[in-house]
Amino acid sequence: MYTHEIDICLSPAEYIDSDHADVEAFSLETTAGLVTPSDRLRALYYAVRDGIRYDPYLDFSSLETYRASSVLKKGFGYCVGKAALFAAACRVIGIPARVGFADVRNHLATPRLLQTLGTDLFIWHGYVECYSDNRWMKVSPTFNLSLCTKLNVAPLEFNGSQNALLQAFDSNNARFMEYVVDRGTFFDVPAKFLISEMRRQYPNLFKPGVVNGRNMEEEAAATLV
Repeated sequence: MYTHEIDICLSPAEYIDSDHADVEAFSLETTAGLVTPSDRLRALYYAVRDGIRYDPYLDFSSLETYRASSVLKKGFGYCVGKAALFAAACRVIGIPARVGFADVRNHLATPRLLQTLGTDLFIWHGYVECYSDNRWMKVSPTFNLSLCTKLNVAPLEFNGSQNALLQAFDSNNARFMEYVVDRGTFFDVPAKFLISEMRRQYPNLFKPGVVNGRNMEEEAAATLV
């Protein structure tokens, strides 16, 4: 890997805003006392995975939905926002990180979510690639533990040194997530482009009142028993 690539993936960006005071404090406090890169990565992963609740019922027309510091402040976000926060936290502690995207089929979602989206294809799903031990690792801190429990899916674990992408099967060995298209990696979240893509693919999400008051965990608890 070229030195300039490492430098780029350590630099603050508009949405992966690793220079934001709150993001810096979050990363440093989470990794305090930890020495090895794997231990620090693991600590950040669980802090984002479980400390930031996953919820797809957001204002996707707002740029703040995609910004790391805003997701941290709210305490919830969807895959791209959580990926931005994890990548930003990695950069704070000197671990190069970038966001990756893929289209995935979600075979286990609430009926209301699938009805709202009109499909089980989730375009531009966000994850993170972090650089450690001379290689890139793919990491997806998307679904928090409490949501996984309600969905009957084993939470995705990360040991800090191996890939941790979304689970292929749920706890009953039924297919859960399937990667369909690799969209590549980016230095920063292409937020304005994602807004246009989300609007094109999921127009219902942009209709007034459709997502107001909805909560993924409450929905899962009520429909997936």
